[in-house]
Amino acid sequence: MRPTRPSSLLCLASVTALIALGAPATAAGGGATDAGGGATDAGGNHRPCVSSPLPESGPARDVLRIAEQARTELDLKSVILRVTVDGRELVTTALGESMTGVPAEPAMHFRNGNIAISYLGTALLRLVDEGRAGLDDPIGRRLPDLPHDYGDRMTLRMLGASTTGLVDYVTSPGFGESVYADPFRQWTPEELVGISTRQDLRYEPGTNWSYSHANFVLLGAALEKITGTRLDVLLRQLVTGPLGLHETGNSFTPDIPTPVLHAFTAERGTYEESTFWNPSWTTAPGAVETTDICDLARSAVGIGSGELLSPSSYQQFLNPGTVGLGTPTGKCPATVCIAQTEATHYGTGVLVLNDWISQHPLFFGYSASQDYLPCEHLAIAVSTTNSPTAPGGHSAHTIAQRIAAALAPDHPIPDFG
Repeated sequence: MRPTRPSSLLCLASVTALIALGAPATAAGGGATDAGGGATDAGGNHRPCVSSPLPESGPARDVLRIAEQARTELDLKSVILRVTVDGRELVTTALGESMTGVPAEPAMHFRNGNIAISYLGTALLRLVDEGRAGLDDPIGRRLPDLPHDYGDRMTLRMLGASTTGLVDYVTSPGFGESVYADPFRQWTPEELVGISTRQDLRYEPGTNWSYSHANFVLLGAALEKITGTRLDVLLRQLVTGPLGLHETGNSFTPDIPTPVLHAFTAERGTYEESTFWNPSWTTAPGAVETTDICDLARSAVGIGSGELLSPSSYQQFLNPGTVGLGTPTGKCPATVCIAQTEATHYGTGVLVLNDWISQHPLFFGYSASQDYLPCEHLAIAVSTTNSPTAPGGHSAHTIAQRIAAALAPDHPIPDFG
């Protein structure tokens, strides 16, 4: 990892100053987009997400060229993207196919994976702003049935920052084999958290950093207990509703609303459709969501700018105490207890990557990236799917990094860790 550049702190500080002064983080939008980049008509009403006119030159053409080249180079079945600046559309496009003979379209829905975790973090901090929760509240007050004395030793802050020391059930021996043996299985939160809590902690809670999906399953349950509201409803009330994310929502089944961006993967040894494999293992019930590319760009703005948070909570969002953590130990190798620096670290459900606030899910053949540069008010949203010979990996994030290099060369998006 690289040391922090002075511009990083200035970049992140600029949007905080805007919030503190009560100014909007983005310019007021016109007919094509709303203030944060969502698709609206001239009357401010929600409209379907569609491609922008084909650009002939300029930054929009550069973005399109990057997407076209990446689709060929990475052998991607589809690339859907949207870029906004100051809340106004620069370019929206869809390349390739959803299925054979079915062109990809911007309005197609796909799974947003850990992007919903940024909504959990935002919801937690909104409850803190409202005085309904404290970051250092022991989670045992809300979740008394946790084994051992975990409820007394772990706090809401630790769940959101992923510093509890809980082993990640996703990387536990045999879990991946179980998922691939029956990809349609419905997992319960009790099953998932149980895999983690049956194993020794990697470290004393709050003293180190390591990612664990179990933290966010527990955080979702705690938010429900704090508010007495089902998680999907709560996220709609506190996050996706206020941000105007009309096409983003939870499903308690593997269904995806139409139109659907279909996914394919060779993860089980043969190239096959994975669109409706069950994502119940990915995070807390109520936060297993789908979205479209216009909502993803709007989400990048709203989440990355801290639009819904007080200045103090926005600072907690960007660094809840993780900077300086991430020390390898005998129980936690360097690939797990990853060093958290000013340049690249985990916030409260988000990645801070130099000047960018990001999330980039990857699972079941879906790859996506949500990235926001506060000092430039630049939002990048990308979704990709794979062709049979695609090399795999974070292809959407790779494209986002290339777009960032073209549009904001002084502010590259580094890899996490």
